[in-house]
Amino acid sequence: MSKTSPRPLRVTVWNENVHETTEPAIAARYPNGIHGAVADAIREHLPDAEVGTATQAEPEHGLSESVLARTDVLVWWGHIAHHLVEDEVVERVKQQVLAGMGLVVLHSGHLSKIFTSLLGTTCNLAWRSGHDRELVWTVDPTHPITRGVPSPIVIPQQEMYGEHFDIPAPDELVFISSFSGGEVFRSGCTFRRGHGRIFYFSPGDQDYPVYFHPDVRRVIANGAAWARQDAGERSLPQIRNRATGWFEEENR
Repeated sequence: MSKTSPRPLRVTVWNENVHETTEPAIAARYPNGIHGAVADAIREHLPDAEVGTATQAEPEHGLSESVLARTDVLVWWGHIAHHLVEDEVVERVKQQVLAGMGLVVLHSGHLSKIFTSLLGTTCNLAWRSGHDRELVWTVDPTHPITRGVPSPIVIPQQEMYGEHFDIPAPDELVFISSFSGGEVFRSGCTFRRGHGRIFYFSPGDQDYPVYFHPDVRRVIANGAAWARQDAGERSLPQIRNRATGWFEEENR
């Protein structure tokens, strides 16, 4: 009996797309937007994937019910416009993650409404906007996200992110970064919320061409592949009502 091939991975790359439309230097660095560079990275390493993009200026921020329903993994990048993301859209994304959609959060997306809501902490960190060298060290070489990735990844110039990073203890710590100033940072972490898988990866900034770095691009694609779940129709986790014996959706 022949084995049925799985359908292609469906990814939506979301970007607030503010820097690229308001700052000429950043527009020159990312002529197709950060979302364009990230989408191309996923297509490069996952050629069978169906990759689309969405930006904040679109109706419903490009994240309608129908878009999310056909998205296996959502990749999120934001920086200076977190507060402008509508709460209704954030809740819509959150419910999809809890029901099984994967989420990859990049760099300054650590302060996005969706990430802080799912993790339940401030997600604040230490940072310095300097021309730091970042070394991204693999902590768990058996993890699928590290496949084909050298240790360390050497990023010649990058914004520094450092501890303390106010997040819950990760389910898996995949990467730790060190910087030329001596700081260290948990730069690659996974979490599970409800039925959904979440991967946070910090390298990448609008002021540096990090999303063209070949190893960073591979990590993002690996993260998208890992975050995918094929559990059939999405549903929220259920709890049993001990009084009635019925299962009920747990929405929290």
